[in-house]
Amino acid sequence: MNLIDTVNDADARHLTKGVMISASGVSKQFDSGTIALADVDLDIARGDFVAIVGPSGCGKSTLLRMAAGLEAPTTGSVALATDSVGVIFQEPTLLPWRSVQANVELCAEIAREPRSERRARAAAAIDAVGLAGFEKQLPRTLSGGMKMRVSLARMLTKEPEVMLLDEPFGALDEMTRLDMQAELLRLYGDRGFTALFITHSMSEAVFLANRVIVMSARPGRIAADIRIDLPYPRQPEVRFDPTFTSYVATISETLRGV
Repeated sequence: MNLIDTVNDADARHLTKGVMISASGVSKQFDSGTIALADVDLDIARGDFVAIVGPSGCGKSTLLRMAAGLEAPTTGSVALATDSVGVIFQEPTLLPWRSVQANVELCAEIAREPRSERRARAAAAIDAVGLAGFEKQLPRTLSGGMKMRVSLARMLTKEPEVMLLDEPFGALDEMTRLDMQAELLRLYGDRGFTALFITHSMSEAVFLANRVIVMSARPGRIAADIRIDLPYPRQPEVRFDPTFTSYVATISETLRGV
């Protein structure tokens, strides 16, 4: 299954105007018998940044993998209004023998874009994530944060309308993680993509998203859909704002109740 398989004609016709990602009546039972998700309905509008938090094993990543076309629901459907999708997981998955430039060019190379075009796209993406000057470096010479920037740059070469991010900063140290959050928000402001972001961090969810979906324990259901009314662009200092801490407290209280 590939990304475009996620959208069949019937699903696409049922997308409400302005909705980029729609999950309708989604449940997932694995071959082991484990039920990961139950009756999930979720619409994500064009330009929204939606974060999903919830207990381990509640199906957060499974839902994202369905949106990416990597898993199929047992019942229900997941539809995207576009096949212009970038997917980033927790591990950067760089090819160790390829330079930063060559790793960033990979998607365009697979798509058989002309060499001059893919080099230009890669150069622009590398510059966008702040890695200009590191084009010839191999992954083993890079820090964890730099590797994640390479992964982001690789997806940006596709100029995706939708970004699916599965705990991309989970393995980073705290300072690098904060830097990468700010970098992602800057790219979101510049590029205007729609984002679905999986995280275990409540503060990360509030800092990044304009909606936070709280999932219940397995089988995962939507326990709360919280609108984050903090204006973009967001500066790091917003984390000390009473409104910010109030949102984090609300999410924490909701999670304790699920």
